[in-house]
Amino acid sequence: MQLMSQVIVTAHFDETIARLKGSAHAGERFEVIHPDGGKTFQIKDAKRAVEKAYISRDVRTIIILVADQFSEVVQNTLLKAIEEPPPHTDFILILSSKSTLLPTIRSRLPITVLDEGEGREALALDMARLDVRSVYAFVQEHKRIDASAAKILLEQITTAAIQSRHYRLDARTLDHLRDSRLALDKGSPASFVLIGALLKLLARKKRERP
Repeated sequence: MQLMSQVIVTAHFDETIARLKGSAHAGERFEVIHPDGGKTFQIKDAKRAVEKAYISRDVRTIIILVADQFSEVVQNTLLKAIEEPPPHTDFILILSSKSTLLPTIRSRLPITVLDEGEGREALALDMARLDVRSVYAFVQEHKRIDASAAKILLEQITTAAIQSRHYRLDARTLDHLRDSRLALDKGSPASFVLIGALLKLLARKKRERP
C-alpha cells in the first residue's frame, strides 16, 4: 500500500492502518488521530492534526486521520495543511464513505477504495501513455454516460494521473478538474466535460526524456 497523501475508503480501519505501517521504511513516523469519542472527526481533532503537522522534524511523517465522517467545517480546517503540507509530511484520511467529502478535498487527494462493496470497474485508460488518440477514443466510448457516471470517471482519472506521476499537477490543473465535476452538476454534457479534463491533463503531461 502506497504511503502518500490520499483518502482511503474502507470499513476496516485497524487493518488498513496496520497495512500502511507495514509499508513504511525505516525511520518513517506515524501519527494516528481518532476522534475523542463518537464516530465524527471534531474541530479539536483537526486542530491537533494541523499542530502535529507543523512540528519541525527531519524525518518523514505520515499523519493518519481516522473517522466514519469528517464534517465540512473539519475538512475546511484541514484544507490548507493538505494543500500545502509542511516538508516531510503526508496526510492520509481513512473513512467509511466518501459521500461527504468536499470537492476541494476530492480534487487535492486521490481516493482509494479498498472494500469490495465499494468496488468498481478499473479505468480503461492508460494515463502513463495518454495521447490525443486515446483521449478521443475514450470519450467516444463513454459519450452516452450520465453525469453521475462521468463524475466517477473524473475521480478515477484524477487518481490515476496523480498516482502515475507523469503529470505536472499544479493548483490550477487540480482546480480545473474540480470545476469539471461542478460543470456536470450544472448540466454540461458528459462528453464535453471529459474531453476538456483529459486534454487539460494531456497539456500537463511530462515529456519523456530521450
